[in-house]
Amino acid sequence: MNSVFALVDCNNFYVSCERLFQPKLAGRPVVVLSNNDGCIIARSNEAKALGIAMGAPYFKTRPLIKRHRVRVFSSNYTLYGDLSSRVMAVLQEQEPEVEIYSIDEAFLRLPESGAADLAGRLRSRIKKDVGLPVSIGIGPTKTLAKIANRVAKTEPRHHGVFALTDPKLTDTVLAGVPTSDIWGIGRRTSEKLLRYGITTGLELKNCDDAWIRKQLTVVGLRTVFELRGIPCIPIGHEPVPRKSLVCSRSFRYPVTSLRDLREAVAGYISTAARRLRSEGLRAGNLHVFLRTDRHRPDLPQHSESLLLRLDRPTSSTPLLIKKGLRGLATIYRQGFGYRKAGIMLTELNATGMRQQHLFTHSPRDDHAVMEALDSINARWGRDTIRYAASGLHRSWSMSREHVSPAYTTSWDELPVVKASS
Repeated sequence: MNSVFALVDCNNFYVSCERLFQPKLAGRPVVVLSNNDGCIIARSNEAKALGIAMGAPYFKTRPLIKRHRVRVFSSNYTLYGDLSSRVMAVLQEQEPEVEIYSIDEAFLRLPESGAADLAGRLRSRIKKDVGLPVSIGIGPTKTLAKIANRVAKTEPRHHGVFALTDPKLTDTVLAGVPTSDIWGIGRRTSEKLLRYGITTGLELKNCDDAWIRKQLTVVGLRTVFELRGIPCIPIGHEPVPRKSLVCSRSFRYPVTSLRDLREAVAGYISTAARRLRSEGLRAGNLHVFLRTDRHRPDLPQHSESLLLRLDRPTSSTPLLIKKGLRGLATIYRQGFGYRKAGIMLTELNATGMRQQHLFTHSPRDDHAVMEALDSINARWGRDTIRYAASGLHRSWSMSREHVSPAYTTSWDELPVVKASS
């Protein structure tokens, strides 16, 4: 049976997650802020209509937000991640071929016959089981499914589902799509095409193959084939192996004390090590970095990083903390107010791949201890057990003045339902 691609995309995902437990916010402008309540990273349609720009600094838009009574939320990634996993679970229950593309997007393979009806039922199922609205775009290729999804999301008359399976309709839609909006066409490539007078998806689709290969390489030619309905990008059943892992945060206020910085770096290492173990990886290198507030040139500035090579790849939290804190002491300078610190793990490889050393014994493996730590925290909540080096009070932690409860992952923050007799 012939099949088509479908892209399921949650509408205004972060905003929809916040509205799920506060239905009174329906129809009201809502924005979600980045870490440390810095910039706007998600907007409801009502907020977009007010002219609130994506990525705008919160302090600059505060007068507009106050004037129009826009509801503001700090980012709550614990809530968003849990609701994302619920959406993906519904998709995986319904369809055998699912590729999770991002926190709010997934590609599916659907039977070509009746694909739109099946997508409509799937959309209703997600709304019923999870409570989030989604849009579904359908096409013979992933790239066309992406474009169809944009139409499904922006034109209400399609009721959240749109298919680009008819060649004439596809050409009509592509004629109105700028090349900069096509999946796989970046800003530089779009500017290059513009210099040659190619401004729409339809013009790109009709370009000569040899010219495209010369100007945009085989990657660009693949995108053109996708626009022509020739699938070149299959469903990815396995995630692309991670090459690095970064964990960093901005502080609530400039941090000057080495003690506070040690707590922050130890906490970031603990989080990164847990992620490594959950993905079955070990790290060969640990990078530590510090940065003052670059937006305050009137203050003393210091920015430095250090690469620490590990004796052997590891995902052991205590070993990484010990190494990272030594590196932090090396790059720390007294008298500076640091606004950000972080760590990055590189040279990642699978846990089962371990290079032995010819002249020394392998260190004692604490895999069982780490496994017990992760299982306890998974059952009773993150940081139920944690290393003392990561601190207890963390007064320096990022500002989250508008954060909503973790409705689905914390016993203490479960929603309360009151019923009258």
